[in-house]
Amino acid sequence: MADTPTSPMQTSLFGDDVPVTSASGSASTAPAPQMPATRSAELNRILTHAAYAYYALDNPEMTDAEFDRHLQELIALEAAHPELVKPDSYTQRIGGFVSDQFEPVRHAQRMYSIDDAMNLDELDEWLARTDEALGSTPEHPVAYTCELKIDGLGIALTYRDGQLIRAATRGDGTTGENVTANALTIKDIPRALGKAGLGHIQDGGLGQSVEVRGEVYMPKTSFVRLNEQNDAAGRPPFANPRNAAAGSLRQKDAKVTGARDLKTFIYAVADEGPLDVTTQKDFLDWLGACGFSVNPHARRVTDSSAVHQYCADALAHREDLDYDIDGVVVKVDSFDGQTSLGFTARAPRWSIAFKFPPEEKRTVLREIRVQVGRTGVLTPVAEFDPVVVAGSTIARATLHNIDEVRRKDVREGDTIVVHKAGDVIPEVVGPVTEGDMGPEHEARPLWQMPETCPACGSPVVREEGEVAYRCVSIDCPAQATERLIHWGSRAAMDIDGLGDELVGRMVEQGMLSDVADYYDRLDVDTLAGVSTGRVYETSNKDHLEGDPIVVGRTIAAKVMDQVEASKQAGLSRVLFGLGIRHVGANVAGLLANHFGSMQALATASEEEIAQIEGIGPKIAHQVAEFFQVEKNVAVVERLRKAGVSLEQEGFGEEPEQPQTLEGLTFVLTGTLQKYKRSDAGARLKAMGAKVSGSVSKKTSYVIAGENAGSKLTKAQSLGVPVLDEAALDHILETGQMPEA
Repeated sequence: MADTPTSPMQTSLFGDDVPVTSASGSASTAPAPQMPATRSAELNRILTHAAYAYYALDNPEMTDAEFDRHLQELIALEAAHPELVKPDSYTQRIGGFVSDQFEPVRHAQRMYSIDDAMNLDELDEWLARTDEALGSTPEHPVAYTCELKIDGLGIALTYRDGQLIRAATRGDGTTGENVTANALTIKDIPRALGKAGLGHIQDGGLGQSVEVRGEVYMPKTSFVRLNEQNDAAGRPPFANPRNAAAGSLRQKDAKVTGARDLKTFIYAVADEGPLDVTTQKDFLDWLGACGFSVNPHARRVTDSSAVHQYCADALAHREDLDYDIDGVVVKVDSFDGQTSLGFTARAPRWSIAFKFPPEEKRTVLREIRVQVGRTGVLTPVAEFDPVVVAGSTIARATLHNIDEVRRKDVREGDTIVVHKAGDVIPEVVGPVTEGDMGPEHEARPLWQMPETCPACGSPVVREEGEVAYRCVSIDCPAQATERLIHWGSRAAMDIDGLGDELVGRMVEQGMLSDVADYYDRLDVDTLAGVSTGRVYETSNKDHLEGDPIVVGRTIAAKVMDQVEASKQAGLSRVLFGLGIRHVGANVAGLLANHFGSMQALATASEEEIAQIEGIGPKIAHQVAEFFQVEKNVAVVERLRKAGVSLEQEGFGEEPEQPQTLEGLTFVLTGTLQKYKRSDAGARLKAMGAKVSGSVSKKTSYVIAGENAGSKLTKAQSLGVPVLDEAALDHILETGQMPEA
């Protein structure tokens, strides 16, 4: 990790002397060259998937550093090729997602992301650009406010007449989730603004609305205590304080939120118009007067060396804090200056986030083992000598795929560099090849992906044009639990009561291995005896005392009634439930409606399957390959013998309802007031329409509810007609399209 030249010792914001050094991250090898449009599409897919895991699931699958590298590459690519900039590009929107378990809330003003500076050079470029834009001179320098970048969950608090009326998450930046009931349990969120603060609002706050913004976080000490409680109760631990804070704030039961030790730092306002303040520093003082928690380490500075010093101080003392920070936010202090600079599509021009580098350590790579995921993907995992990084011990890290192993060129026996980028996910940076280590590294053999699945011995395949190797066996034990859970899901066989925990326990106890076991191995007595836990009479969970907790006959009978009823779910649900790759609910319906029976589909050629409109060669290949695996065919045969219907109801019969919408393709997006999107789609299909999940030039109409997102934007860019819910009412009631 290269450092820029150090500047003289300066007094830090924490009260001691530290040198100012660069926080540049390690360089990474560039990906193999691709056509710009192809690479742009790939980067957008990667970023969108990673953002969903981070914001919606509170379960990051990618390190911050890796995400930032992809985003910076996309920004550079679009700068070189402006024609690639699309309305739905990740560079044109704010990260975040809105869950449907809370009431949606429209923010008073958009909640933007912040652009990142990954090293001091990028930070200096931004400072120089900003100084020039605002006309900075030695006599009148531009002032900046430096603040610690809190690693938590964004929140917006709205006050009217000085009283808290609403709390919302950031969501997608425009619409958030209403978490008011939960926020009221957080002790440092004022229910009412202090009198000193009200005096700086027009008319003393009467008739005024103010939306302030900040971060909800969990202190490190509270995080450790929560995970100790989870461990004692047999619950999985949270990965980090940020995930714990996000999961706690999004609880359906506010009492659970209240039992967690959440805190806040407030630092922004949606619209400073009603306030009698003109700078960020004055605003932070106003927040304190109102009773908000304000981070005590914010500092107003007037030159770049002071900004550097602040960043160095924060990096040197981050472990001394009882909350996680992942960088420093630098803002133009003057609100007039902020207004003058304005915003890009996703971030303010008057602010930047200087990101900390990950802490790196050396260790020895002992083995690269293969882990089989729920969809059959084989993932190489590096196992190395344990090493303490960012406050915790790590001994393994995913290498993602064979291409990543080759790109990083890591080999068993190498001394490697590891880090926890974003202080979350362990990552192998690469091998150490300095001095004598270079020849030793070259002498070691390249690691190879196994030809058979390590979990079941079935053949491993890699499709042309894809990175992943997969096990294609339906009864692979490594995939069993997730496949079994999917089979009982609402969109598949809709077996109420087969939750994740119960299915997992049955797999652990050897009762289930494939979906046919639900019908020919499971019965009321067997299910009733499934152990779901144990009563512990001591605080030591390894010392088992008391009676085991079992499902019981009452619940078992209800679940088995659901299992029996699912036998008549029909072919399309069976096909979706089998988890054939690329076969979602829509494709399953197309296959069932075309072939009518499992037997007809199983004996169809790949070419015959590919001829179905809406099913291309890629899907056809996966379906045909599924029926070429002997174990898969055996499971399907067991389903047939158990009485599961493998035919499509009504196949070959004339539809009862007039097919007035035949030839039209609809896409539904946003929140509908009167219908579930799935129900509305089913009714449209019953009239002969096709319902797709994505917008293209072939789409006839898009039906947009509230908070419609990228699909609406794409429809508008393609000129696809957009209908509202009133038009949908007309279509469903009459079977006819409304007049223009």
